[in-house]
Amino acid sequence: MDYEKLEQAMVSLDEPTVLEMMNAVAGGEGDATLALEACTKGLEAVGRLFEEGVYFIPDLIFCGEVMTQATEIVKPLLASGGDKSLGKMILCTVKDDMHDIGKNIVKALMEAVGFEVLDLGIDVAPETIVQTAKEQGVKIIGLSGVLSLAIGSMRETVLAFEAAGMRDQVKIIIGGNPVTAATCELVGADEWALSPHKGVQVCKAWAAEF
Repeated sequence: MDYEKLEQAMVSLDEPTVLEMMNAVAGGEGDATLALEACTKGLEAVGRLFEEGVYFIPDLIFCGEVMTQATEIVKPLLASGGDKSLGKMILCTVKDDMHDIGKNIVKALMEAVGFEVLDLGIDVAPETIVQTAKEQGVKIIGLSGVLSLAIGSMRETVLAFEAAGMRDQVKIIIGGNPVTAATCELVGADEWALSPHKGVQVCKAWAAEF
């Protein structure tokens, strides 16, 4: 499997090629995780081209739709096996951020490996996240954001868990375009991930601890 070709097909918004290659992966020609990594890199490149004015909103939406299709094709290959559930986790895009493409990709992957994902959607206030975690007994929290201001909202969410006396009861992972090791420390999160695959591995490890 030529993963660089797959990545470039995503960048070029070449839907037929992407889906053809992902179907090949589903048929045993290649590794599903590496294929999704290639698609994700392509998606990120499209996002950068959008910021540079090369692509426009319809292109971004289309790319997200192709990514969703690509994920669904190989989703069965990512299952952890059996009917074992890894438990509940919360996933959302934080307050003041309306982007959900990355979140939806992560959701599909998390569900594929056995998580019951409580998707709270976009522009979610800290108190809503804390209340849901309290009511549902959720210990793993995934916060997504694409805009720089999302970092402030992520920090507010961590502080809200502290104010509720629940910070030591949950694990919080943040992800999205502005996220780095430095922002993770600033926010006060437990972990960070730009790669959906890393996010899945981190949350699976946490689930095994609880």
